[in-house]
Amino acid sequence: MNTRMTAVKAGPNTSSLALKPFADIEKLIAHLRPFTETLTVNKGEVVHYYEADVRQCWLLLKGSVALHRRGDGVVLNSESAPFILGVSSQLCSEHLYARALEDSEVARMPLELFNQIIANDGLWEYFSRLLIYTVSRIYEHCSQISQMSAYDIIRVQLVELLQEPDSVRLNTTAAAYIKSRTYLSRSGIMRILSELRTGGYITMQRGVLLDIHHLPQKY
Repeated sequence: MNTRMTAVKAGPNTSSLALKPFADIEKLIAHLRPFTETLTVNKGEVVHYYEADVRQCWLLLKGSVALHRRGDGVVLNSESAPFILGVSSQLCSEHLYARALEDSEVARMPLELFNQIIANDGLWEYFSRLLIYTVSRIYEHCSQISQMSAYDIIRVQLVELLQEPDSVRLNTTAAAYIKSRTYLSRSGIMRILSELRTGGYITMQRGVLLDIHHLPQKY
C-alpha cells in the first residue's frame, strides 16, 4: 500500500496503527538484513538494547512485542512484524524495554551500523516515516490514557486489542491487556467489561475478546 496515499485518506478518527508504513519498513529491513544476526526470542523474554556495552537495534521479522516503560512496566506500545526496535529512542533507551508477546524471530545489529547504512544508502525518507509512525503511536496512547474517562480508555483499548494479531489477542485476556496499558484498577476494568458483555456490545469467552459489535460513544 502506498504510504502517501494512505496518509491522505486518513480521517480525523483514524488510529495511527491503521497507518503503519509497511512498505517503508520492509524497504529498510531489506537493506539492513545482510548485516544482522538472526535470533529467536521466546514469549515473555526481554529484548536487550545492549550487547557487551554496544547499543543494538532489532529488526522484528516474525511475531510481536510490547514496549514497556521501565519502573512501572506500563505498556506504551505494542508492535507486530515487520518493525524496527531501538532506533527512535536513541538518546533515552534506558527508560524503555521490549518484551516478546509470542515466540518471535528478530535480527540484531549495532545501532551505529544502522545509522551508517541509513546515511550511506540514502534511506532517510523511509526512516522518517518509521519514526513518524512510532512517535505517533506512543503519543496517541499517552494522550488517550491521560485525557479520557475510564470508559473512553477501555473503549479505545478494546478497539486496539481487536486489531492485534490472533496469536496475541486469543492468548491475552481483555482485562490483562487493558490493565498493562493503563492505570485503571482491575476491578473497574472488569466491571465495565462485564456490563458491555451483558449489553451485547462485545463478545468474550473466558475473558478473551472475540468481537466488538457496537461500542456506545458514551457510558
